[in-house]
Amino acid sequence: QVQLVESGGGLVQAGGSLRLSCAASGSIFSINSMGWYRQAPGKQRELVAGISGRGSTNYVDSVKGRFTISRDKAKNTVYLQMNSLIPEDTAVYYCKADATPIYSSGSYNYWGKGTLVTVSS
Repeated sequence: QVQLVESGGGLVQAGGSLRLSCAASGSIFSINSMGWYRQAPGKQRELVAGISGRGSTNYVDSVKGRFTISRDKAKNTVYLQMNSLIPEDTAVYYCKADATPIYSSGSYNYWGKGTLVTVSS
């Protein structure tokens, strides 16, 4: 089984920065793509940033130029560097991994429990 644990959330003033981390652990054979999603109160969950197995990235328009997703494959960890934060970024941020567990030939989506990011004005 695969577990994802997010960290790095917290309270920050507008214009500040945070760096989120998501570490995958468990009986992992391989991890394919990873991504960060967020859900704000009263809104649907949206993809914030994704990174493929080869390192290509994609972002939702609202964070382009401010957020950067990166990955350390050796540590099974994905990061989200968030700069120039605005109150609209306030949400619970969830990590997702498309991974293949050991002894399996299939690929499955795994989710973390989320970390809260609050940006004050």
